[in-house]
Amino acid sequence: MTITLQEVLPTYFEESRRHQSEIWGKQLTFNKGEYIKIVAPSGSGKSSLTHFLYGLRNEYNGKLLYNGQDLHGYSVEDFARYRKDHVSIVFQDLRLFPEQSVRDNLELKRQLNPYHGPEKITEMAERLGIGSKLSVKSRICSYGEQQRVAIIRALLQPFDFLLLDEPFSHLDDNNSKKAMELMLEEAAARGAGILFADLERIDFFPWQRLYHL
Repeated sequence: MTITLQEVLPTYFEESRRHQSEIWGKQLTFNKGEYIKIVAPSGSGKSSLTHFLYGLRNEYNGKLLYNGQDLHGYSVEDFARYRKDHVSIVFQDLRLFPEQSVRDNLELKRQLNPYHGPEKITEMAERLGIGSKLSVKSRICSYGEQQRVAIIRALLQPFDFLLLDEPFSHLDDNNSKKAMELMLEEAAARGAGILFADLERIDFFPWQRLYHL
């Protein structure tokens, strides 16, 4: 399983970005099982990249391939299968259902394509220190608690690649390390790769390749 970027460049970026970036405008292939760190300062297109990889947006030139198939050619049904079976994501803006409880947010995701049983929700929540929040509406939770909900949600489905867009921006080092440990365990159980985009290098993420966006 591979993700390949063939000279991908957002349509709203100038051509000069090709020369400034180690990703935009380049030929790159990420393999299932690899841990990729992407250092991406503000304004460099970090969220754009993760959205392109997840198939939410397509305002780019070049090609983005999953297992050799161009995402530009995917139908709505193709993208539904792609996101259900192959790629999971932790969004920077989280995208929780604010009026649903934490457990309901997680269970809705789990039921779309169960990888874990419902008991895993409680186990993961306890590990990340939000076990007492499961019955609370997600909008009542702090942003850091909501980030942990979004991380757990991403781990409840099958995936070949886990996309992370600033997943620890509101977590302290201790909670970040706990969440990272859980994500690494879940990725290892699936033999999955991780593409981790953040403002700086994260020392406790065991990246195998490092790129500057």
